[in-house]
Amino acid sequence: MLATYACDPARSRGRRFAQPPAPTRTDYQRDRDRIVHSTAFRRLVYKTQVFLNHEGDLFRTRLTHSLEVAQLGRSIARSLALNEDLVETIALAHDLGHTPFGHAGQDALNNCMAVYGGFEHNLQSLRVVDHLEERYPAFDGLNLTFETREGILKHCSTSNARQLEAIEPGGVALRFLQHTQPSMEAQLCNLADEIAYNAHDIDDGVRSGLITLAQLQDVALFDEYKCQTLADHPQLHDAAHGRRLLYESIRRMLSSQVYDVIAATQAALDQARPADVDAVRQLPPLVQFGAAMCDKSRELKAFLLKHLYRHPQVMQKTGQARLVVHDLFVAYLSDPQEMPPSHQRRVLAELQGSADAESAGLGTARVVADYIAGMTDRFAAREHQRLTGLQLLSGVNA
Repeated sequence: MLATYACDPARSRGRRFAQPPAPTRTDYQRDRDRIVHSTAFRRLVYKTQVFLNHEGDLFRTRLTHSLEVAQLGRSIARSLALNEDLVETIALAHDLGHTPFGHAGQDALNNCMAVYGGFEHNLQSLRVVDHLEERYPAFDGLNLTFETREGILKHCSTSNARQLEAIEPGGVALRFLQHTQPSMEAQLCNLADEIAYNAHDIDDGVRSGLITLAQLQDVALFDEYKCQTLADHPQLHDAAHGRRLLYESIRRMLSSQVYDVIAATQAALDQARPADVDAVRQLPPLVQFGAAMCDKSRELKAFLLKHLYRHPQVMQKTGQARLVVHDLFVAYLSDPQEMPPSHQRRVLAELQGSADAESAGLGTARVVADYIAGMTDRFAAREHQRLTGLQLLSGVNA
């Protein structure tokens, strides 16, 4: 049973290209299946979350992260009577546009594209599902529903929103110009994303040895549940049980955050009483932490930024990754024939269809950015070595 404010597939705003409904699946279930079978989704298994792909078999990747976001999102959606299928679909698709090497790759590609309009990974995820996937004879992309595409486009600059709105009036970019909200399912995925990466980055950080349980005593959100765990299971004071202590503390932390979101969001709903999805879009964000949990989550993010994401060992690797992406961009832009034939044809089409050299250059740069953004960590490292003769990221291309 869906709440009146949930997205009902029977009332979807539809697809860009009309298609008859599937006999056994709702439109959102169909979207999910298209995403799972896409090339971009398979690539996520070899794309970095924090640690580069070769640094350990058990560190999170973009794929495992997306699965964790989907699991958390569905759990919360069920309690709030939201559409679980749509939440899962958005969660599985939200990182499709991420570059290799995590945020380091994204920052490097954005710098390379600065004079060509920049690079936004959320916008790139939309490009993947709208244009870059080539699976159907009648259209480019996956032809997903408006509600899925709305959730994928989590952020968008005003300039890019204007460009999208010009192409698709009243489409997924309009809310960034009108300063309205997406569906509650999209809002939920945004928060589930934050909950998931905060938790698994603690796990990966401790596993890597870059942060310790002792350091985490200064983080109230984690330490509270570690103390609870030790009180309930005194045997875990033994250092030999460190992994069990970490896992149980994270499990309790996750559960507490989930329950907090459910309670805080239900309170916001009770006050706002939105009649339907359109009413949700006109209100301030409804899916939220309570004030105390929000403060604790902010403290945890600050801790991870200082002690993990900016750890010297991580910074060294990300600096090398930025150089790989930069060098690839320069190489392909100067000689597009180094790219596969399909991308060479796209460059040729840009050159033939452009009115002047500036627009042709912009089109060529976007093709290069699309190619690099679609790479896995190890493929990007191999390509860099092929083009430059250098092996900056030892082990990635093994």
